[in-house]
Amino acid sequence: MAEMKLLSEAAPSGIQERPPDPCVFVIFGASGDLTKRLLMPAIYNLACDGFLPHNFVIIGTAKTEMDHESFREQMSKDIRQFTTRDFNSQVWDEFVKNLYYITGSFDDPSMYQQLKQLLNEVDAKHNTEGNYLFYLAVPPIVFGLISSQLGIAGLTSEDKGWSRLIIEKPFGHDLESAVTLNRGLQEHWLEHQIWRIDHYLGKETVQNILAFRFANGIFEPLWNRHYVDHIQLTVAEKVGVEGRGNFYERSGVLRDMIQNHMLQMLAYVAMDSPSSFHADDIRNGKVAVLKAMHPMTPEEVIRNAVRGQYSGGTMDGNIVLGYREEPDVAKDSRTETFAAIKLYIDNWRWAGVPLYLRSGKRLPIRRTEIAIQFKRAPEVLFRDTPVERLEANQLLLHIQPDQGIELVFEAKVPGPTMQLQTVRMHFEYQEAFHAARGTGYETLLYDCMSGDPTLFSRSDLVETAWRVAQPILDVWSSLPPRDFPNYPAGTWGPKEASELIEPDGRGWRRL
Repeated sequence: MAEMKLLSEAAPSGIQERPPDPCVFVIFGASGDLTKRLLMPAIYNLACDGFLPHNFVIIGTAKTEMDHESFREQMSKDIRQFTTRDFNSQVWDEFVKNLYYITGSFDDPSMYQQLKQLLNEVDAKHNTEGNYLFYLAVPPIVFGLISSQLGIAGLTSEDKGWSRLIIEKPFGHDLESAVTLNRGLQEHWLEHQIWRIDHYLGKETVQNILAFRFANGIFEPLWNRHYVDHIQLTVAEKVGVEGRGNFYERSGVLRDMIQNHMLQMLAYVAMDSPSSFHADDIRNGKVAVLKAMHPMTPEEVIRNAVRGQYSGGTMDGNIVLGYREEPDVAKDSRTETFAAIKLYIDNWRWAGVPLYLRSGKRLPIRRTEIAIQFKRAPEVLFRDTPVERLEANQLLLHIQPDQGIELVFEAKVPGPTMQLQTVRMHFEYQEAFHAARGTGYETLLYDCMSGDPTLFSRSDLVETAWRVAQPILDVWSSLPPRDFPNYPAGTWGPKEASELIEPDGRGWRRL
């Protein structure tokens, strides 16, 4: 497991990190939003913190007409707008000299020959030792095209140095397409060269789950069916589809959020203790726990999976459109913008413990949280006191926007009688470490340059996660709802979500 890296104003003292290998970072789609909003600010943060190799070069490529100098000017303008920290002109002025650009079409073989020639020139000038990172900041439809063209051009070879391909989710649209995508990538790339990136796994609280569990002896002995009543994982988004109706119509919240981000986080929470923090041991543990997920029958899908779609309403005093009124959304759309599901893990640690997942757009707040709720203590000791009910203890992992950990427990109210009150112990990363805000990509990019694949998904993990989601997709596609459950914008989803959890004697946490 990669160590946590704090993005402070200077490189943290006392940390003996091995600097990454010299390399060239090639960005396909360098004129797009992902590059200017997330990738370049993340790389700039690494530069400020001293975590980039000394010999580090970026080559951008896209259809947009630019040369080296105009690309540098555009990136200099964008970084000032999208940086997550105070802008340091001294660091940037030195950094920007090593930016290059090629104009070209991804389906044009001559562009890859130009790229190959420029890589050779950059190797000679900057001594990058033939190490190449190819980042596909492009739509998934061209993943196969670019990866195969790089192979045909001989840029997958590791004769001189290493060559790695980074792809963004979604990794397929369903199980069949995920398998097809993996097989297509593996025609030109070895599995160890393919780095599937999930920016949620770059968040410190997600990375800290294993450290928190296995470095603290008071929690892991309780991390099982004997003491845990249930687990809730919520990813709430306040925004709507934000002009991406065409994309969201092909996706929906199950594909966009639950199948990847949420199952990845759940795997960290539920996996058994690995034998080491070696990347393969961690990734084997994640695959094992997802393989142990109870496969739902169609009847179980109907009982344990709920979907909904937001209608118009008022949020923060502003009138917002319903999903079917958004641009590029069908008037009779059956795409879910909210989903809640109940899962079980068929293994010794978690047998019988329900896992409740929910995610949706146009919810009251933006919040990602994992809640581990423990079983209530016996109330018999308090039968002759004013205490009527003992509340369950909860361990809360706050993922975003504020990253931290919270323990909820009962304490006696001062006074002569036995009165209890729920209290909270709260730890915040920002307060404890004074860490500058990052994009979520810093650790992931650093690990890719350093050759640590722990936080990246192997092909078997991707396909196993799709096997968990596929029965739900199959039922929802074959049984479109006659009356789609709606929920007004600014509420916590359709009433069916409460009906999923309340018959179990439980309720969704109020965030």
